[in-house]
Amino acid sequence: MTGKLLRVPAAVVVLAAAVLIGWRVLAPAEVLEPATGALPVAVTRPPGVTGKTTMAPLIVAGSVRVYAGKRLVKADGPVEAKTMYTPRWSFRRWPEQLTGIVAVAATVVTRWSDGALVALDGRTGKPVWRAAGPGAEPFTGRTGSAAVWAPPGLHTAGTSVLITDGRQLIARAGADGTQRWAVTLPPGCGAGFVTAGGRYVCSSGAWDVLSGNPVRGWPAGPFTAIGCDVARSDCAGLRDGTGQGWLTGGRRPERVPALDAPDATAGGDLVLSASGGAVVASRAGSEVWRWTGAAQVLGVRAGRVVLLTPDRRLIVLDAATGAQRATFPLYVPDERVEPWTPDGWQLTDGYVAVQRLLPDSSFYTTDPVVIAAI
Repeated sequence: MTGKLLRVPAAVVVLAAAVLIGWRVLAPAEVLEPATGALPVAVTRPPGVTGKTTMAPLIVAGSVRVYAGKRLVKADGPVEAKTMYTPRWSFRRWPEQLTGIVAVAATVVTRWSDGALVALDGRTGKPVWRAAGPGAEPFTGRTGSAAVWAPPGLHTAGTSVLITDGRQLIARAGADGTQRWAVTLPPGCGAGFVTAGGRYVCSSGAWDVLSGNPVRGWPAGPFTAIGCDVARSDCAGLRDGTGQGWLTGGRRPERVPALDAPDATAGGDLVLSASGGAVVASRAGSEVWRWTGAAQVLGVRAGRVVLLTPDRRLIVLDAATGAQRATFPLYVPDERVEPWTPDGWQLTDGYVAVQRLLPDSSFYTTDPVVIAAI
């Protein structure tokens, strides 16, 4: 057969090319596009609406907004930008799905459906560390609000990130991923949360976040966490299985009858009750101040109490005195003004981001998240 060309059917060539292309597209891969140019800086803005976004942001280090997609995490900035910008950085993993993200200082820890933990610098997107962990449920939702504000099995505790699948609880250093401790959780633990006093609490008990040692003397669950930051962390209080309220800013829970009311919440040692046409702040059983008007308490941060009124105005009060610091409608200028319901939010030292739903539970416009300086 020397001197004769081997003829390969065209169909075979096409099939081989298709297989090669399919492998390049579908093969496991990671794609990182880090940020270039100057880093955004945190700025202090006067109170008021700054913009709205299509996806729910996790505000990190007061300077960037991090978003969760089905198979990627990305960031833009500055926080006060009027809309979503071209990503400063992005990180994709195929075929895994993103299940949640948390931030420890400027480090963004991402968790994936195969259990992998990948930590990125929130300002640049550059990898910081990675580790294996227990598996997690895949991403759900269009805006990613659950993944950034209530990520399943992810919590923060000081400089640590806590990871759990309901059977095991692991603490890692946010800075470098070093495992600090790990414990096996008893059956029936369920979804947990981290208290402001440094305890991880679930229906089966409580554990110290510094050592992982079990802590005795807690009331019986199941619990309702009160006054939490994002990722069900830094929670100021709880209601136990009998509906009794407790402050959780100390090493042990403190019984506070004022927290028994379903509409009551807490921030630090301040108990806030919003009922009867007024918001009442009390401490150690005594009224500290009273703000007259109907409102929902969004939280307490940096010495400020943030309220949302039925006509969707944001009210900012001094936490110590109740004096009004700011008030403004929670709508973007020239945006249609219709009733909406808050569906999750993040409160930081300088900003609040709120996801809005219409009465029929659909999103309020194509950019349902409104962001405001407080």
